[in-house]
Order: sequence, then C-alpha cells, then structure tokens
Amino acid sequence: MTSALVAVYDAQADPGAFFPAVGRALAAGLARAGVPRLVAVGLASVLPTASGAPLMDTPGYPQEWREFYAGHAAGTDGLRAQAPAGLDWAVLSPAGDFAEGGGAAAGGYGFAPADAASRISHADFARAVVDEAGSPSLHRTHAGVVPA
Repeated sequence: MTSALVAVYDAQADPGAFFPAVGRALAAGLARAGVPRLVAVGLASVLPTASGAPLMDTPGYPQEWREFYAGHAAGTDGLRAQAPAGLDWAVLSPAGDFAEGGGAAAGGYGFAPADAASRISHADFARAVVDEAGSPSLHRTHAGVVPA
C-alpha cells in the first residue's frame, strides 16, 4: 500500500492557520496524487481522556501552549472535513508523551485514550506509525499510542 507519513511544525507560523492549511493541502494533494493512505503525527493534548474530556482540558494540564494544541486540533478537523472518500487517514500521538531520553523500547504498542502520565519510547511510537502506514488498523481517526 502506498502511504504518506507526515510530521510537520513551523515555529514561525500561527498554529491556528498553519495546521488547518496542512490538513487541507494533504487531503487535496494526496487524493490528486493517488496516494490512498496518510498517517500523521499529532498531539496527545487534543485527544480525549477516558472521561471524554480532551487532555488539554484536564486539571493541572499545562496551558501555556494552548494555542498550539488548538491549532493541531483544527488541523485534524480540516483533514477530517476535506479528505475525500478515497483517502484513508489516521493521526497518531503518544497517549501522554515520549519517554525521557527516548526511552527503552517495550517491544510493542497499543492504542488508548489520552493519559498525561503515559510515556512511550520513540522506537515503539515509530513502529506504530510505520505499521499503520503499511497495515492499517485505524481509519479516519486520531488515536493515542501506549507501550505494550
């Protein structure tokens, strides 16, 4: 399966404009290019927790980057709204954050709601991204990735 992988950031751009523009451009461009699958790296901050509330709205969650979180959410919303039926996509985020220093690989991963205490190694997260690109199990959704 031909897939596109994307992880983007522009420190100079307004996140509320940048991420939605990226989502719309990917939806349009990949469809025209005949690429049927997109896997994007997103943020845990906008994922729902087990209670249903976005992680960024839970007590004690850092708010100094809220504009950035909201921009990411708007990017996923833009992708969701603009992706044609022929484009299958998934946005993956650590369910909480990356393990300090990259962390030791657990050797696997799973999908779970957002949890600020969750930590995943870079290697396990990368495996999830590559697996979703080659053998999709998630479709048109944003999912949190946890170590196995």
